Amino acid sequence: MNTQLSSARTSPSWQRNTRAGFVGLAISVWIRAVRLMMVARVVLACAAVFFLITGAAAQVPLPTEPDALKAKCGSQVRSTYLLGPDDQLDISGPELTELANKPVRIDGDGDIQVPLGGRVHVSGLTAQQTEKELNKVLSKYIRDPQIVVSIAEVRSQPVSILGAVNAPGVHQVQGHKTLLEMLALAGGIRPDAGYSVRITRQVEWGCLPLPNTQLDASGRFSVAELNLKKIMEAKNPEENIQIFPHDVISVPKAEMVYVIGEVKRSGGFVLGEHQSISVLQVLSLAEGLNTTADARHARILRLNRDADKREEMAVDVKDVLNGKKADVALRGDDILFIPGSTGKKAALRGIEAAIQTGTGMAIWRRP
Repeated sequence: MNTQLSSARTSPSWQRNTRAGFVGLAISVWIRAVRLMMVARVVLACAAVFFLITGAAAQVPLPTEPDALKAKCGSQVRSTYLLGPDDQLDISGPELTELANKPVRIDGDGDIQVPLGGRVHVSGLTAQQTEKELNKVLSKYIRDPQIVVSIAEVRSQPVSILGAVNAPGVHQVQGHKTLLEMLALAGGIRPDAGYSVRITRQVEWGCLPLPNTQLDASGRFSVAELNLKKIMEAKNPEENIQIFPHDVISVPKAEMVYVIGEVKRSGGFVLGEHQSISVLQVLSLAEGLNTTADARHARILRLNRDADKREEMAVDVKDVLNGKKADVALRGDDILFIPGSTGKKAALRGIEAAIQTGTGMAIWRRP
């Protein structure tokens, strides 16, 4: 049997079949290897694309606040006056002699009546744009018209000024007006006014040109707060910006601290531009302590806005005055209470009684 198997293996047909089997197996293995290589290349390519997209997305900067403001407010600010109802215009031209020295009023629809041209809508235009519009309308009847338009009276561009000013209310913008000029029109700021001013502007007029400008939640208004004292002292004159129609200027009242008890002048004192004031500073404003003051048992009554009640803080004013303890800062709405000393009051009453008794005896003994 072994002889037959050996002879079969040495036969030409068996050898050909064996070689064919090995070749087929090699080809099958090679095809599988090629497929695996192709799959691996596809996977690597997908991974590379994924990491490339992720890296590019990480490198793309998120929109910043100034970019958002620019997108909302536009790239240009209307720096010229826009006409509106009830404004009056002076219109002149070689062919419009009948309008000389006769102001033309803009009606409630924003139109004006022009000889030859009829009704022309000018609301929302500047004076220069109105000139172009009138020249365009009159060019149908007049060769090369030369119309000149100027604003005679402004009535349609209100600015609201609220808060601690002497004449709060709605004031009209007439020509180029800055923040300080509008506050002057409102009678100036009151003595109890704070030094921060808040300005609100509609975005259709552009954003406020101030470094801390922000958009409100609706995105329709730009809001900024600035230090009025620095503008008035010419420390930040660039913040004395031009005021546009429909701006709202709010001047809040300054926070105050109060001193009561044994001081020469009790009452409230304005914090001004500072958010705090020390105990020594407010005592100097109160002109010092009375002789009967109990400086060691003074108290600060501070309002806890969450609990809607005041909390007491003990302060030894005598040690603060002597420099043994650090000065204490008072916040807005704090009350500094200086109690009276019972012993000092009793001694003072005794001295007064002794003086009165001595004076009475001297008068009685006088011949």
